[in-house]
Amino acid sequence: MISLETNALAVASPVDVLPVSRKLVDGDVIKFCQRTPDGYEIESVIIPMGARDKTWRTLCVSSQIGCKRGCTFCQTAQMGLLRNLTTSEILGQVRAAREHFNANVRNVVFMGMGEPMDNLDNVIDAIRAMHDDHANQIPRRRITVSTVGRCDGIRRLASLGWRRLNLAVSLNAPNDEIRSQIMPINRVEPMALLREAIAAYPVRAGGHVLIEYVLIRGLNDAVDHARELADYLRGLRTCVNLIPYNPREDSPYETPEDGVITRFQLELMGAGQLCFRRNTKGTAAMAACGQLGNLALRRRIH
Repeated sequence: MISLETNALAVASPVDVLPVSRKLVDGDVIKFCQRTPDGYEIESVIIPMGARDKTWRTLCVSSQIGCKRGCTFCQTAQMGLLRNLTTSEILGQVRAAREHFNANVRNVVFMGMGEPMDNLDNVIDAIRAMHDDHANQIPRRRITVSTVGRCDGIRRLASLGWRRLNLAVSLNAPNDEIRSQIMPINRVEPMALLREAIAAYPVRAGGHVLIEYVLIRGLNDAVDHARELADYLRGLRTCVNLIPYNPREDSPYETPEDGVITRFQLELMGAGQLCFRRNTKGTAAMAACGQLGNLALRRRIH
Protein backbone atom coordinates (compact mmCIF):
# COMPACT_ATOMS: atom_id res chain seq x y z
CA MET A 1 0.00 0.00 0.00
CA ILE A 2 1.36 3.44 -0.93
CA SER A 3 0.33 6.17 1.48
CA LEU A 4 0.49 9.66 -0.02
CA GLU A 5 -0.10 12.94 1.78
CA THR A 6 -3.16 14.84 0.57
CA ASN A 7 -3.30 18.35 -0.83
CA ALA A 8 -5.57 20.18 1.60
CA LEU A 9 -7.96 17.25 1.71
CA ALA A 10 -10.29 17.54 4.66
CA VAL A 11 -9.55 14.14 6.15
CA ALA A 12 -7.71 13.35 9.33
CA SER A 13 -5.41 10.71 7.82
CA PRO A 14 -3.48 10.38 4.55
CA VAL A 15 -5.24 8.97 1.52
CA ASP A 16 -4.28 5.34 0.93
CA VAL A 17 -3.70 4.84 -2.78
CA LEU A 18 -3.93 1.08 -3.16
CA PRO A 19 -2.01 -0.64 -5.96
CA VAL A 20 -3.86 -1.13 -9.25
CA SER A 21 -4.22 -4.90 -9.55
CA ARG A 22 -6.14 -5.16 -12.83
CA LYS A 23 -7.04 -2.97 -15.79
CA LEU A 24 -9.64 -3.67 -18.50
CA VAL A 25 -10.00 -1.40 -21.52
CA ASP A 26 -12.95 -1.04 -23.90
CA GLY A 27 -12.21 1.72 -26.40
CA ASP A 28 -11.59 4.86 -24.34
CA VAL A 29 -13.25 3.41 -21.22
CA ILE A 30 -10.94 2.04 -18.53
CA LYS A 31 -12.05 -0.13 -15.62
CA PHE A 32 -9.37 -0.50 -12.98
CA CYS A 33 -9.28 -2.54 -9.80
CA GLN A 34 -7.38 -1.86 -6.59
CA ARG A 35 -6.56 -4.78 -4.33
CA THR A 36 -7.30 -4.21 -0.65
CA PRO A 37 -5.15 -5.64 2.17
CA ASP A 38 -8.02 -7.96 3.17
CA GLY A 39 -8.12 -9.58 -0.27
CA TYR A 40 -10.98 -7.74 -1.98
CA GLU A 41 -11.01 -5.49 -5.03
CA ILE A 42 -12.32 -1.96 -5.48
CA GLU A 43 -13.62 -1.35 -9.01
CA SER A 44 -13.68 2.09 -10.65
CA VAL A 45 -14.35 3.29 -14.20
CA ILE A 46 -12.75 6.17 -16.11
CA ILE A 47 -15.12 7.48 -18.79
CA PRO A 48 -14.04 9.91 -21.54
CA MET A 49 -16.18 13.03 -21.78
CA GLY A 50 -16.38 16.15 -23.90
CA ALA A 51 -18.30 16.39 -27.14
CA ARG A 52 -15.26 17.18 -29.27
CA ASP A 53 -11.83 16.48 -27.88
CA LYS A 54 -12.71 14.15 -24.94
CA THR A 55 -9.90 15.67 -22.90
CA TRP A 56 -11.58 15.30 -19.52
CA ARG A 57 -12.97 12.35 -17.63
CA THR A 58 -15.85 11.31 -15.41
CA LEU A 59 -14.79 8.86 -12.71
CA CYS A 60 -17.33 6.30 -11.52
CA VAL A 61 -16.36 5.40 -7.96
CA SER A 62 -17.46 2.63 -5.60
CA SER A 63 -18.65 3.23 -2.05
CA GLN A 64 -18.80 -0.43 -1.00
CA ILE A 65 -17.43 -3.81 -2.04
CA GLY A 66 -20.56 -5.57 -3.17
CA CYS A 67 -24.05 -4.44 -2.23
CA LYS A 68 -26.86 -5.77 -0.06
CA ARG A 69 -29.77 -4.24 -1.98
CA GLY A 70 -30.39 -7.26 -4.22
CA CYS A 71 -31.47 -5.57 -7.46
CA THR A 72 -31.95 -8.52 -9.79
CA PHE A 73 -30.50 -6.86 -12.91
CA CYS A 74 -27.25 -5.74 -11.26
CA GLN A 75 -23.95 -7.62 -11.23
CA THR A 76 -22.79 -6.02 -7.98
CA ALA A 77 -25.92 -7.17 -6.17
CA GLN A 78 -25.05 -10.80 -6.93
CA MET A 79 -22.01 -10.42 -4.65
CA GLY A 80 -23.97 -9.39 -1.58
CA LEU A 81 -22.34 -6.83 0.69
CA LEU A 82 -18.76 -7.69 1.60
CA ARG A 83 -17.87 -4.44 3.35
CA ASN A 84 -18.02 -0.64 3.28
CA LEU A 85 -15.17 1.41 1.85
CA THR A 86 -13.42 3.92 4.08
CA THR A 87 -13.28 7.60 3.21
CA SER A 88 -9.62 7.10 2.34
CA GLU A 89 -10.43 4.22 -0.02
CA ILE A 90 -13.06 6.31 -1.80
CA LEU A 91 -10.64 9.22 -2.24
CA GLY A 92 -7.91 6.79 -3.24
CA GLN A 93 -9.87 5.91 -6.37
CA VAL A 94 -9.69 9.53 -7.50
CA ARG A 95 -5.98 9.73 -6.74
CA ALA A 96 -5.31 6.47 -8.59
CA ALA A 97 -7.20 7.68 -11.68
CA ARG A 98 -5.17 10.87 -11.73
CA GLU A 99 -1.76 9.50 -10.84
CA HIS A 100 -1.74 5.99 -12.35
CA PHE A 101 -3.74 6.78 -15.50
CA ASN A 102 -3.04 10.52 -15.80
CA ALA A 103 -6.79 11.13 -16.07
CA ASN A 104 -8.13 14.68 -16.01
CA VAL A 105 -10.97 13.87 -13.59
CA ARG A 106 -13.58 16.61 -13.73
CA ASN A 107 -16.69 14.76 -12.53
CA VAL A 108 -17.17 12.07 -9.90
CA VAL A 109 -20.27 9.88 -9.82
CA PHE A 110 -21.05 7.50 -6.97
CA MET A 111 -22.44 4.90 -9.37
CA GLY A 112 -19.91 2.10 -8.91
CA MET A 113 -20.22 -0.84 -6.56
CA GLY A 114 -22.47 -0.35 -3.55
CA GLU A 115 -25.35 1.77 -2.31
CA PRO A 116 -23.87 5.14 -1.21
CA MET A 117 -26.68 5.76 1.27
CA ASP A 118 -25.67 2.57 3.13
CA ASN A 119 -22.21 4.09 3.73
CA LEU A 120 -23.27 7.70 3.93
CA ASP A 121 -20.90 8.96 6.65
CA ASN A 122 -17.86 8.02 4.57
CA VAL A 123 -19.44 9.22 1.34
CA ILE A 124 -20.21 12.64 2.86
CA ASP A 125 -16.67 12.92 4.24
CA ALA A 126 -15.27 12.07 0.80
CA ILE A 127 -17.46 14.70 -0.87
CA ARG A 128 -16.32 17.32 1.64
CA ALA A 129 -12.69 16.36 1.01
CA MET A 130 -13.00 16.59 -2.77
CA HIS A 131 -14.80 19.93 -2.56
CA ASP A 132 -12.26 21.38 -0.10
CA ASP A 133 -9.17 20.21 -1.97
CA HIS A 134 -7.81 23.57 -3.12
CA ALA A 135 -5.12 22.01 -5.33
CA ASN A 136 -7.37 19.54 -7.20
CA GLN A 137 -10.90 20.57 -6.31
CA ILE A 138 -13.90 18.66 -7.56
CA PRO A 139 -16.77 20.97 -6.60
CA ARG A 140 -20.07 19.55 -5.39
CA ARG A 141 -21.81 20.64 -8.61
CA ARG A 142 -19.62 18.07 -10.40
CA ILE A 143 -20.38 15.24 -7.96
CA THR A 144 -23.41 12.94 -8.24
CA VAL A 145 -24.68 10.52 -5.61
CA SER A 146 -26.85 7.70 -6.95
CA THR A 147 -29.25 5.71 -4.77
CA VAL A 148 -31.67 2.82 -5.21
CA GLY A 149 -34.16 4.89 -3.26
CA ARG A 150 -33.06 5.13 0.36
CA CYS A 151 -35.46 7.88 1.42
CA ASP A 152 -33.73 8.58 4.73
CA GLY A 153 -30.44 9.01 2.90
CA ILE A 154 -31.98 11.42 0.41
CA ARG A 155 -33.43 13.44 3.29
CA ARG A 156 -30.09 13.47 5.08
CA LEU A 157 -28.30 14.76 2.00
CA ALA A 158 -31.01 17.38 1.61
CA SER A 159 -30.51 18.53 5.21
CA LEU A 160 -26.87 19.41 4.45
CA GLY A 161 -28.05 22.31 2.31
CA TRP A 162 -25.71 21.43 -0.56
CA ARG A 163 -27.97 22.67 -3.35
CA ARG A 164 -25.31 22.00 -5.99
CA LEU A 165 -24.76 18.35 -5.07
CA ASN A 166 -26.41 16.21 -7.74
CA LEU A 167 -28.80 13.40 -6.81
CA ALA A 168 -29.56 10.42 -9.04
CA VAL A 169 -32.31 7.92 -8.24
CA SER A 170 -32.29 4.44 -9.77
CA LEU A 171 -36.01 4.03 -10.44
CA ASN A 172 -36.20 1.46 -13.26
CA ALA A 173 -39.94 0.89 -13.14
CA PRO A 174 -43.17 2.84 -13.67
CA ASN A 175 -45.13 1.20 -10.84
CA ASP A 176 -44.73 -0.61 -7.53
CA GLU A 177 -45.52 -4.04 -8.94
CA ILE A 178 -42.63 -4.07 -11.41
CA ARG A 179 -40.25 -2.19 -9.14
CA SER A 180 -40.78 -4.59 -6.23
CA GLN A 181 -40.07 -7.48 -8.58
CA ILE A 182 -36.61 -6.21 -9.57
CA MET A 183 -35.68 -3.94 -6.63
CA PRO A 184 -36.41 -5.36 -3.15
CA ILE A 185 -36.08 -1.95 -1.49
CA ASN A 186 -39.42 -0.98 -3.04
CA ARG A 187 -41.21 -3.45 -0.78
CA VAL A 188 -40.31 -1.34 2.28
CA GLU A 189 -39.96 2.08 0.62
CA PRO A 190 -42.54 2.17 -2.17
CA MET A 191 -42.69 4.71 -4.95
CA ALA A 192 -45.07 7.10 -3.18
CA LEU A 193 -42.58 7.58 -0.34
CA LEU A 194 -39.73 7.89 -2.81
CA ARG A 195 -41.61 10.59 -4.72
CA GLU A 196 -41.98 12.63 -1.56
CA ALA A 197 -38.24 12.42 -0.88
CA ILE A 198 -37.40 13.43 -4.46
CA ALA A 199 -39.82 16.37 -4.31
CA ALA A 200 -38.18 17.67 -1.13
CA TYR A 201 -34.60 17.45 -2.42
CA PRO A 202 -33.09 20.91 -3.00
CA VAL A 203 -31.86 21.42 -6.55
CA ARG A 204 -30.10 24.49 -7.91
CA ALA A 205 -31.86 26.87 -10.28
CA GLY A 206 -32.31 25.10 -13.59
CA GLY A 207 -31.22 21.79 -12.08
CA HIS A 208 -32.90 18.40 -11.90
CA VAL A 209 -32.85 15.16 -9.98
CA LEU A 210 -31.58 12.51 -12.38
CA ILE A 211 -33.93 9.54 -12.75
CA GLU A 212 -32.06 6.45 -13.93
CA TYR A 213 -34.24 4.01 -15.81
CA VAL A 214 -32.74 0.72 -17.02
CA LEU A 215 -34.81 -0.57 -19.93
CA ILE A 216 -35.31 -4.36 -19.82
CA ARG A 217 -36.96 -6.17 -22.72
CA GLY A 218 -40.55 -7.13 -22.08
CA LEU A 219 -40.50 -5.99 -18.46
CA ASN A 220 -40.54 -2.19 -18.25
CA ASP A 221 -40.10 -0.96 -21.83
CA ALA A 222 -43.66 -0.68 -23.20
CA VAL A 223 -45.28 2.56 -24.32
CA ASP A 224 -47.81 2.22 -21.49
CA HIS A 225 -44.89 2.03 -19.06
CA ALA A 226 -43.53 5.28 -20.45
CA ARG A 227 -46.91 6.93 -19.90
CA GLU A 228 -47.04 5.66 -16.31
CA LEU A 229 -43.53 6.93 -15.70
CA ALA A 230 -44.40 10.36 -17.07
CA ASP A 231 -47.45 10.51 -14.81
CA TYR A 232 -45.36 9.54 -11.77
CA LEU A 233 -42.76 12.23 -12.44
CA ARG A 234 -45.14 15.00 -13.45
CA GLY A 235 -44.55 18.09 -11.33
CA LEU A 236 -41.09 17.00 -10.18
CA ARG A 237 -37.88 18.67 -11.34
CA THR A 238 -36.37 15.59 -12.95
CA CYS A 239 -34.50 14.41 -16.01
CA VAL A 240 -34.83 10.78 -17.07
CA ASN A 241 -31.67 8.97 -18.12
CA LEU A 242 -32.66 5.95 -20.21
CA ILE A 243 -30.12 3.12 -19.92
CA PRO A 244 -30.40 0.12 -22.26
CA TYR A 245 -29.87 -2.94 -20.07
CA ASN A 246 -26.25 -4.08 -19.76
CA PRO A 247 -26.26 -7.85 -19.11
CA ARG A 248 -24.72 -9.26 -15.95
CA GLU A 249 -23.37 -12.80 -15.58
CA ASP A 250 -26.09 -15.48 -15.98
CA SER A 251 -28.69 -12.80 -16.56
CA PRO A 252 -32.33 -13.73 -17.19
CA TYR A 253 -32.93 -10.35 -18.87
CA GLU A 254 -32.32 -8.96 -22.35
CA THR A 255 -31.76 -5.52 -23.86
CA PRO A 256 -34.66 -4.02 -25.84
CA GLU A 257 -34.27 -3.34 -29.54
CA ASP A 258 -33.32 0.20 -30.56
CA GLY A 259 -36.76 0.93 -31.97
CA VAL A 260 -38.40 0.08 -28.64
CA ILE A 261 -35.99 2.36 -26.78
CA THR A 262 -36.66 5.19 -29.24
CA ARG A 263 -40.44 4.83 -28.89
CA PHE A 264 -40.13 4.88 -25.10
CA GLN A 265 -38.06 8.06 -25.23
CA LEU A 266 -40.40 9.78 -27.66
CA GLU A 267 -43.40 8.92 -25.49
CA LEU A 268 -41.75 10.53 -22.46
CA MET A 269 -40.74 13.60 -24.42
CA GLY A 270 -44.23 13.90 -25.89
CA ALA A 271 -45.59 13.95 -22.33
CA GLY A 272 -43.30 16.89 -21.51
CA GLN A 273 -40.71 14.89 -19.57
CA LEU A 274 -37.07 15.85 -20.04
CA CYS A 275 -35.30 12.69 -21.15
CA PHE A 276 -31.98 11.52 -22.58
CA ARG A 277 -30.63 8.17 -23.68
CA ARG A 278 -27.30 7.14 -22.20
CA ASN A 279 -24.79 5.93 -24.74
CA THR A 280 -23.57 2.44 -23.86
CA LYS A 281 -19.87 2.37 -23.03
CA GLY A 282 -17.61 -0.27 -21.54
CA THR A 283 -19.75 -3.40 -21.85
CA ALA A 284 -16.88 -5.51 -23.23
CA ALA A 285 -14.86 -4.75 -20.09
CA MET A 286 -17.89 -5.30 -17.79
CA ALA A 287 -17.55 -1.60 -16.97
CA ALA A 288 -21.00 -0.35 -17.95
CA CYS A 289 -23.87 0.54 -15.63
CA GLY A 290 -24.80 -2.45 -13.45
CA GLN A 291 -21.84 -4.61 -14.52
CA LEU A 292 -19.27 -3.99 -11.77
CA GLY A 293 -18.42 -6.80 -9.37
CA ASN A 294 -16.09 -9.77 -9.24
CA LEU A 295 -18.29 -12.79 -8.50
CA ALA A 296 -15.34 -15.17 -8.75
CA LEU A 297 -13.58 -13.24 -5.99
CA ARG A 298 -16.60 -13.60 -3.72
CA ARG A 299 -16.79 -17.33 -4.35
CA ARG A 300 -13.09 -17.73 -3.64
CA ILE A 301 -13.25 -15.79 -0.37
CA HIS A 302 -16.43 -17.45 0.84
